[in-house]
Amino acid sequence: MQRAGSKSADQYRLLDVAGVTKYFGEDRERQVCLENCSFGIAPGKLSIVMGPSGCGKTTLINLIAGYEFPDSGSIMLEGTSVSGPGSDRLVVFQESALFPWMTVYGNVVFGCKVKGLSQKETRERAKQILSKVGLYEFRERYPSQLSGGMQRRAELARALINDPKLMILDEPFRGLDAMTKELMQEFYLKLFEETTLTTLFVTHELEEAIFMADSLVLLTHKPGRVKEILDIDLPRPRHFSMMAGKQYFDLYGYAMGLLAEESRRAFDAGSLPALDAISDPI
Repeated sequence: MQRAGSKSADQYRLLDVAGVTKYFGEDRERQVCLENCSFGIAPGKLSIVMGPSGCGKTTLINLIAGYEFPDSGSIMLEGTSVSGPGSDRLVVFQESALFPWMTVYGNVVFGCKVKGLSQKETRERAKQILSKVGLYEFRERYPSQLSGGMQRRAELARALINDPKLMILDEPFRGLDAMTKELMQEFYLKLFEETTLTTLFVTHELEEAIFMADSLVLLTHKPGRVKEILDIDLPRPRHFSMMAGKQYFDLYGYAMGLLAEESRRAFDAGSLPALDAISDPI
């Protein structure tokens, strides 16, 4: 386990968030959401962000995606400042963003058409991606005809076809039933291990975070600052049997303690206890 600023955190970063501060509101109503927030993600790594409710996780995603801009600090992708949305950073949100009037195929190739790719290249990419996510046989179905897990896979396919440098996942499996959620965790890990696509993943479930991440960025109660960065050095490929091992439980217990500290701070400040940031131990 490494603290923020450790040697492992100083290696080359594909994404570099440096001293980011973000305010909302004006004058007396002005509140700081994120304060001097700094961390990075090395190429080919999966980093997970966690923290109490209201700590600025969604704001952080919006800043990295380029939907909003920091009041101070910088966000760099491969050394270039993030100045707006771009196809090099694609977000999969917790709410489905599939167009209901389009088929799976239509949804997946939408970005290719916007970018002006030829029909031949678009078809080839779509077949490859849809086959990879197990949806090629369902390409003519509409979102309403898919299960929750299949809709999630279709959204991942829509992002992957554009070959992003950074995949951003905002609680992508929230709302799925327990079995489907486990299958989707397993599915995304397999996909990640095949592609080594650099990933920023936000979740409120500690079990999911420890199981999936290479590094875990823990944020404080508002304003959101980096409390600690943990290296999750479980070997890959990951499998669920690791969740019964001592190494997993040691990491889980340590991270749980840090999150509990921040939940107590939220409670003492008169906020809700933010228990969604701490899930029950397995």
